[in-house]
Amino acid sequence: MTGHGQARFHNDNVQISVEIRTVNSRHLKLNVYSDLDVETQSKIEGIIRDRIHRGTVTLRVSVKSIGEGNFELNEELIRAYWLQLSEIAGSSQSVSVESVLGLPGAVIEKTGVDPTELWPHLKATVNEALSNLETMRAQEGNAMQQDMLGNIDSIGQRLESIRELSPKIAEAYSKRLTERIQSLLEKHNIENSPVDVIREVGIFADRVDIAEETVRLGTHLDHFRETVSNTKQAGRKLDFLVQEILRETNTIGSKANDSDIATHVVEVKTAIERIREMVQNVE
Repeated sequence: MTGHGQARFHNDNVQISVEIRTVNSRHLKLNVYSDLDVETQSKIEGIIRDRIHRGTVTLRVSVKSIGEGNFELNEELIRAYWLQLSEIAGSSQSVSVESVLGLPGAVIEKTGVDPTELWPHLKATVNEALSNLETMRAQEGNAMQQDMLGNIDSIGQRLESIRELSPKIAEAYSKRLTERIQSLLEKHNIENSPVDVIREVGIFADRVDIAEETVRLGTHLDHFRETVSNTKQAGRKLDFLVQEILRETNTIGSKANDSDIATHVVEVKTAIERIREMVQNVE
């Protein structure tokens, strides 16, 4: 689900800025940009993963000291940069020191703040940015919830129409079959045997019976309503329910063998596709 959140903190020694952006994705992908040490960055990533479970997350963290800066060269990273750039440039071009020092992480600004004193402020700022992000995502989520429930209700209405049409399929087939047989027999002056017609209609009725599929489809719709309204981290469960709703809909369309029901099935599948697109964005 898309969203944006940011937060800032400062005191006499340090200034902290945190910005979080998320875009839609089926799985969690976390991108962190900062000059923090590996341990601190790992702790921040842990906070993010505890509160966000789906989507592509971009996190930018800036920690700056207030007053005269104190800088330190990241020798190991600079050496790695230098070797890679030299291989790319080859013998025809030289790599300048300035170009290497301008790369991310090559020069580290020391905050002059004890890490044990910095972390509580950094943690609180990250959590504040996350809360702001969640507020924005919740607004979008409420709108999507209403849209999905509206589509589920639309499917439910189509399902009721399908249930009403279902008993008439065998009746219509019986009428067509009787008329055809009667027409053929009259040409040859043969009396009609209703037993054979009844047997054939019974076989057809059993083949096009969609009672079980309509019951299961109705149950899936109820589960979807319950899940989208009351379940946290519902995205994967809703994704599964959409697949089951589509499965039952396809079976109904293939078994019913009726043009009116086929029309309803097309509309149901259109609503399912709209729901599927939104479900991919649900946490």
